[in-house]
Amino acid sequence: MSPAPSENNAVVATGPRSGNRALSVMDHIRESILVGTVITGERLNEVKLSRTLMVSRTPVRAALQALAGEGLLDYAPNRGFTVRQFPLDAILDAYEIRAALEGVAARFAAERGLTAEGKAVIERSLAAGDRLLARGWFEAGDLTIYRGINGDFHDSLLAASRNRMLGEMIRTCHRVPASSSRNIVAFEHRNVRRRHDDHHRIYEAILAREPWRAEILMREHVSSVKAALIKALAAPVATAASPANPRRS
Repeated sequence: MSPAPSENNAVVATGPRSGNRALSVMDHIRESILVGTVITGERLNEVKLSRTLMVSRTPVRAALQALAGEGLLDYAPNRGFTVRQFPLDAILDAYEIRAALEGVAARFAAERGLTAEGKAVIERSLAAGDRLLARGWFEAGDLTIYRGINGDFHDSLLAASRNRMLGEMIRTCHRVPASSSRNIVAFEHRNVRRRHDDHHRIYEAILAREPWRAEILMREHVSSVKAALIKALAAPVATAASPANPRRS
């Protein structure tokens, strides 16, 4: 498990993208929360963030206010913004809802078909996962690589559902950081191998235009991640972890 970050390095700057600066800053901070770089209960210091991200305090302030509106941050006078803490039952509920909604997204994708671009993204993610797992073990940096692979797969299927309301509802579930697809639970080769095989099976069902099979496979896939989280929390190594920020292998 990565060590808990300090306020000095809580958000890693990769250079603001072109376009709306406040939105770019918000994307950086949101991603840091969802992947667990910034832990629950941690205070986000406006001045330090502006220095780290190399922007003025104005877009940082706007980003923090917007993320509070999304429910990722809490605000208190004289304390400022802190990463919201979620009780375990809320995290598990979010997984249940994710399983149902992402199952529907997979069904819609199978019914409506994939675009050439969508197929290309999914096939790249599957091939990248195959290469990563072929070694038989993980090395430093592989968690970041797999996080991108997993995110590309799930995001592409959501886009293929072609349903804006469904997308907004799933993104709401992902705003419970521990249940986000960006937060990788139990990063062990055996677990990742099983999940990546799930991705292959879901994709095959979608290509075969088998909507109900695709939905069931996706439901089972997300539910298996929930089960891995419960198992991790029950293990002795997880006893010191906060429910809202469970330890990861």
